[in-house]
Amino acid sequence: MTFSLVARDETTGAFGVVVTSSSPAVAARCAHVRSGVGAATSQNVTNPALGPRLLRLLAEGVDPKHAVAAAVASDEYSGYRQLAVVDARGRTAAFSGEGTLGTHRAVEGSGVVAAGNLLSDPGVVDAMLAAYERAAGAEFEERLLAGLLAGRDAGGEEGPEHSAGLVVVHEASWPVTDLRVDWADDDPMGELEQLWRRWAKEKRDYLSRALHPAEAPSYGVPGDL
Repeated sequence: MTFSLVARDETTGAFGVVVTSSSPAVAARCAHVRSGVGAATSQNVTNPALGPRLLRLLAEGVDPKHAVAAAVASDEYSGYRQLAVVDARGRTAAFSGEGTLGTHRAVEGSGVVAAGNLLSDPGVVDAMLAAYERAAGAEFEERLLAGLLAGRDAGGEEGPEHSAGLVVVHEASWPVTDLRVDWADDDPMGELEQLWRRWAKEKRDYLSRALHPAEAPSYGVPGDL
């Protein structure tokens, strides 16, 4: 039903999530990031409240493994949840309840977790993690997308994927990248990659316009965002 990467960029300290699913608007429900704190995913039979709960615990100084344990303990239906989290020190944790759907797996790397459920093959998450790690040195969003696309190419879910999202937070309190394909009949991950190619050209400009508007480039459109 869903597979994802949650990661901290060791070079910049940015946090990011990339995720895809057979259901609509997956990133709106499953991807959670907080500047200076961490990133988390809550998937499978999703409880969107668990992502903010995990980030709040990290902000309070709880390490990822204890944060996951606390979130699981707080949820009456934790057996249906699959969680992944990374904190500001690059520490990780993951959880898959006994009710996680179909073939499922979570693998922790250095500052990154790949997780999925209802997979065509358990090796999908290993392919994601390997592709992300091979892309070391590339822009953070590129690395996350490389992992997601590797998961697709390794077989993805048992059924077709229909939505995908990419969210990254860094020096600002809001995401510097927040791209979503909420529904596509075919290849939402390919559409997400195209969105990133478009956004990448102007990402820094929009951040500058928010933080330093007098110095930022203007596109000459009154009221332009």
